[in-house]
Amino acid sequence: MNAQQPYPMPVQAVLDELRPLLGDRLSTSLAEREQHGHGESYHRSQLPDAVCYVQSTEEVSCIVKTCAKYGVPIVPFGGGTSLEGHVCAVHGGICIDLSRMQRILAIRPGDLDVTVEAGVTRQQLNTELRTSGLFFPIDPGGESTLGGMAATRASGTNAVRYGTMRENVLSLTVVLADGSVIKTANRARKSSAGYDLTRLFVGSEGTLGIITEVTLRLYGIPETISAAVCTFPDVASAVNSVVSIIQYGIPVARVELLDARTVMAVNRYSKMTLDEQPTLFFEFHGSPAGVAEQIEQTQAIVEENAAVGFVAAADADARNALWKARHSVHYAMQSMRPNGRIWSTDVCVPISQLTPCIIETEKDLAQASFFIAMVGHVGDGNFHLGLVVDPDSKAELAEAEALNNRLVRRAIALDGTATGEHGVGSGKIKFMELEHGAGAVNTMRLIKQALDPQNLLNPGKILPGDKASEVGLSLLAGEALD
Repeated sequence: MNAQQPYPMPVQAVLDELRPLLGDRLSTSLAEREQHGHGESYHRSQLPDAVCYVQSTEEVSCIVKTCAKYGVPIVPFGGGTSLEGHVCAVHGGICIDLSRMQRILAIRPGDLDVTVEAGVTRQQLNTELRTSGLFFPIDPGGESTLGGMAATRASGTNAVRYGTMRENVLSLTVVLADGSVIKTANRARKSSAGYDLTRLFVGSEGTLGIITEVTLRLYGIPETISAAVCTFPDVASAVNSVVSIIQYGIPVARVELLDARTVMAVNRYSKMTLDEQPTLFFEFHGSPAGVAEQIEQTQAIVEENAAVGFVAAADADARNALWKARHSVHYAMQSMRPNGRIWSTDVCVPISQLTPCIIETEKDLAQASFFIAMVGHVGDGNFHLGLVVDPDSKAELAEAEALNNRLVRRAIALDGTATGEHGVGSGKIKFMELEHGAGAVNTMRLIKQALDPQNLLNPGKILPGDKASEVGLSLLAGEALD
């Protein structure tokens, strides 16, 4: 168990009741608990007391009912790719690993939708869809599960054209805190019937219920896909180009910013030969004539903004290599300091405020004592910093925290958000009232209390006021809770 425990914790009683159901799919081994006590970020691992590998909604329901009976906390776990401490077991308890729920339940080409279990990954789904001429466009990177993507309201490089999980989830099957199972909606593309429960659970990070099935929108694979790379003398010129492209209504599918440090890291890690200058990656979808027009319009705009080069790449292999390198940016940044950990942040601002926000942020980067790189889904105003810190250095962690605080406050002051896609987890709880106001946060608390009165579902996440989640920064430097 974790050292500080405000909950009654008869974990042994829970384990005794669950072993006949799960057998060897119930583990208390230290190695498996450690694997499930963290995501891929700087947050210190906080271990659950046991891990349950589930295979059905019915098993999840049974586990939740048992935990509710004994007052034991529950932490859902998908691919383990989260970046804000979502899966850290702040109060110990039972981790429910949904990664083995990998059935694709129904593909409906005529309706352009699909229903999958929560453990299916976006890569698995798109492999299955390939022969149908359809695809699912949301791609946050990593081997993310679709249940986890719904729980964190994920997006990614295609969001500028296809939206986020919020726009692409039609319905969910959810296990509530008492173990009951609900379906949030039918498959109609619109409805005015009652509260929008689907949107309530999308982005709730496992704090209101555990998502076990997801029904998603699908799209036809574009007739033509083309990519382009464009370099600039400075980041401001690149961002100004993107703002103009979006304001002109050019329907780019992807537009990604990499600053010079990111390009350097990508070249080393992915064996690329890109010019180490601020760079935009583009992708265009549509008919041959439509894509040609998008490229022509985009090239004209970037050249007006001092673009150094604009190289189109219609070849599929070259295009795939480009996006594979982009999706490996997290690991490329980390490779610049092998013993470091990435403190990743992801603010989002209105598109008109993107240039001033990034220009001010660059001033902070120039003064940092450790490697920092910038990358962004700038077509929707979202950008990330990868702060590569020594997790054992209190000085570096304090510097990173101060830089992150300035960035988030800057974004919120520009009518933006503390997190465009990573979610709140435990890492960004302290910004919730600043962004939403006390009244809105109190309304969220009322919803949480109504759906999870014992506060057993992923406690210590999203909402301020949980003392165990407020010690997060001391945990970063390896200090134990007293």
